[in-house]
Amino acid sequence: MTTHWAIYIDNDSHKSGFIEEVLKQGQTVFKFPVKKKGALFSPLAVTKFINKEEQYGRSALKNSRQPLKTMSSGEQKKALLNFIIQEQPDYIILDNPFDNLDIDSQAELKQLLIQKSQDISFIQLASRKSDILPFINRFGTLKEGEFIQLDAKSTTDTINATPVFNKQLPKPIHTHGSVTNILIEFRNVSILYKDRPILKNISWKVQKGDFWQLMGKNGSGKTTMLSMIFGDNPKAYGQDIYIFGKKKGTGESVWEIKEQIGYFSSNMTDKYTGRHSVEQMLISGFTDAVGLYTLPTETQKQRSKEWLVLLGLWEKRTTLFRFLSTGQQRLLMTARAMVKHPPLLILDEPTAGMDDNAAALLVALVNKIAQETNTSIIFVSHRIEPGLLPKSIYELEMTPNGSTGSTVPA
Repeated sequence: MTTHWAIYIDNDSHKSGFIEEVLKQGQTVFKFPVKKKGALFSPLAVTKFINKEEQYGRSALKNSRQPLKTMSSGEQKKALLNFIIQEQPDYIILDNPFDNLDIDSQAELKQLLIQKSQDISFIQLASRKSDILPFINRFGTLKEGEFIQLDAKSTTDTINATPVFNKQLPKPIHTHGSVTNILIEFRNVSILYKDRPILKNISWKVQKGDFWQLMGKNGSGKTTMLSMIFGDNPKAYGQDIYIFGKKKGTGESVWEIKEQIGYFSSNMTDKYTGRHSVEQMLISGFTDAVGLYTLPTETQKQRSKEWLVLLGLWEKRTTLFRFLSTGQQRLLMTARAMVKHPPLLILDEPTAGMDDNAAALLVALVNKIAQETNTSIIFVSHRIEPGLLPKSIYELEMTPNGSTGSTVPA
């Protein structure tokens, strides 16, 4: 019988060193000698291939007709796994394989892994216990980089109770003045990319105080919609898209739009590797800069302290941001997107890669923002996060002519 491992990780597991050790030296407990051929299926592996594409100007994966950087995160995962399997490794390290995948894609990936489980050994690093593959027959955990073998019965641990934020959210320093009741409006928006239909007749309104969850399969157009709201996607121009009451492309600048939007995507944390302290990172949210290039005001310092106390991070204020756990980084970056109390807060896959407890804590913070402020929220996630309380769900449904959208009950 082929041996397969599930290794439970949390946001303090220090998994990168463990992965490197397994791939370079093997682990005696796994019985993978150095001569065995291993491969890594992870966001880090995707990033490395994208860097190669940018260096050589072509797709880095054999038999791939599309560059990775042009794919959604879910499409990137499927392309990488197909490439790895073609290389015929003896074992594959699966680093949170189901993150960023919609429900159907998760089922498709799970079925593929089940089919390959007779020939390839898998080491699954899992933050969510519900993600464990059905053929796993060995268990372990990773604590601060140290591997600990577990009995199967140890895998039934329950999730810890979610810590309670027992203080009110800090108040805004400035208000955003007069803001229209309808913040975002799409009117029969249809988008094509190189004659490939992406969106078809999308009509959607985000109003003051709304709390939306935006859902849809990988490649359904969620990223395209966000880029037309927050970014400078040229496809938005000429469409009936209204941002804070102004039609997109009628003279507003990207910076004027971003001034009124707080934005956090889970992949943003990978870019912040500089020497920015926790306090500096949070304060920089007041100026939308990475790092501090102007001296913060006393009021900004005070509000920053209030946020850090609320998050339980005040004692870590001088710690470098990159040394925080993933869960702490995500909490901080959500607060950073919110420090100005923007009219609109966009959270793009904020819980990807987080363990159960850390994800529950972030969900509690988002619910608190929805309850205590007038900020409208768009929460993008493939998961139905336990405890998340959106007022409405806007779901994209893929069709041959592009994705259509509809509001479904929360």
